[in-house]
Amino acid sequence: MRIAIGQLWQETNTFNPIRTTRADFEQFGVLSGRELIERMADSNELGGFITSLRAWNDPPEIVGLARFPAWPAGLATADTFTWLRDEMAAALKQALPVDGVLLALHGSMAAEGVPDVEGEVLGILRSIVGRAVPIVATLDLHANITEKMVRESDALVLYHTIPHVDVFETGVRGAELMRRILQEGARPTVAFQKLPMVVPAERANTQDPVSVSFAIRARLQELEAEPAVLTAGIATVQPWLDIPEMGSSVLVVTDGDPARAQVACTELAQVLWDRRREYLPELVSVQDGVRAAFECQDGLTVLSDSADATTSGAPGDSTHMLRELLRYDWKRPALVPIVSPEAVREAEERGAGAEWEVRIGGVRDSQHSQPVATRVVAERLFDGQFMLSGHLGRNLAIDMGRCAVLRHGNVFVIATSRSGPHFAPELFQCGGLYPFAAQAMIAKSPCGFRAAYAEAAKQIFVVRTPGCAPSDFWNYPYTRIPRPLWPWDEIDDWRPSASIAAP
Repeated sequence: MRIAIGQLWQETNTFNPIRTTRADFEQFGVLSGRELIERMADSNELGGFITSLRAWNDPPEIVGLARFPAWPAGLATADTFTWLRDEMAAALKQALPVDGVLLALHGSMAAEGVPDVEGEVLGILRSIVGRAVPIVATLDLHANITEKMVRESDALVLYHTIPHVDVFETGVRGAELMRRILQEGARPTVAFQKLPMVVPAERANTQDPVSVSFAIRARLQELEAEPAVLTAGIATVQPWLDIPEMGSSVLVVTDGDPARAQVACTELAQVLWDRRREYLPELVSVQDGVRAAFECQDGLTVLSDSADATTSGAPGDSTHMLRELLRYDWKRPALVPIVSPEAVREAEERGAGAEWEVRIGGVRDSQHSQPVATRVVAERLFDGQFMLSGHLGRNLAIDMGRCAVLRHGNVFVIATSRSGPHFAPELFQCGGLYPFAAQAMIAKSPCGFRAAYAEAAKQIFVVRTPGCAPSDFWNYPYTRIPRPLWPWDEIDDWRPSASIAAP
């Protein structure tokens, strides 16, 4: 038996003006064939696939197709989409014959002229293997699931957590579902419900016992414990996508039991719809958040700059938080990560220990912020390379390019050449900084940062700033989304009616 595995992972933010190109994928790490299997055997969904497949009673031959990862950012260019699609198709054709295809997808990737990249890729792979060969794909909890994605796969397996700390385990679940199809004769029956709603990410914390996400996660795991249920998931969608067929989704897959799938899917959709307002976050102003951090002398304050979250595909060079931090005389370090290849180059030209007035930020996203000019000392130059484990990663290799620590008093700006996890403790530690001992730390993440800081922080605030990934996204100009759609529109009479997508 031969199982082909591959990955296409990028989360698109259509408000980010910076296009995603082939170079972004190549910098993150394109892999294929045997190298894919060897290097990803203990990392993220691919590692979950490999570990699970090798544990089968009669282990199949694992065939590496291709791995195409890029950090969240703007639309992929048309040429980039064509390259990704054609390379994945060519790899599968070369791998034939195969008995199954396992894919690790994000689910919210869009390209110029192609709003549903994953649907298009699944469609061409389906045309290659036909209907007799099962295709199972894993998805991020923020996927925008489309009817085409459902139609062209046998099953879609979603993360259950945000912060996303179950990426490896989701790969294991996907491979186990494939085993049940191939070795036990399971017949996936998919119930699918699209909801006319999009919710912010800030309060979608599945680790918080009082949150709606915590309750839904528990229900999903109860369902998956039922012998007849192959997988169950909700996708609360990446909000910053101005595309057709936008909206949250619920999906339940059973073993040939359409009635159970439909009932469970409808039940989950109703709970998600009824509790949608619980996702609306409480925000503080920049001034109030920074002041609270300054007045807290005995612990770490984490300030979530979620509108500029690099994990949400924002450019990462907003200066609103930095500008306010510079107004205070901090007793302990205040840490500010920012994407600024220009500042890094200037620091490298001047050398460690140099002092000068830098202009930083407000370049990649000049619509929402302007550069800040301040005098700094180049404290440290370093390579932003580390292994990420926690939110988004398990032994996931990250390379944020050359980086610089620029100090103004006790404000430390961590300037990176590339986007990446601008909240990760490992990034700060690469720069010789220990974030848990800081007085304040800016996290460019709406919720995932809590995996690292929830227990260590004295206080956490989500700050209201302008940017490409705002929590009040419904106040921004969308032109292509379906309407009515909550919270853009008030909808009083909607009721779920899950449909059976495929026997």
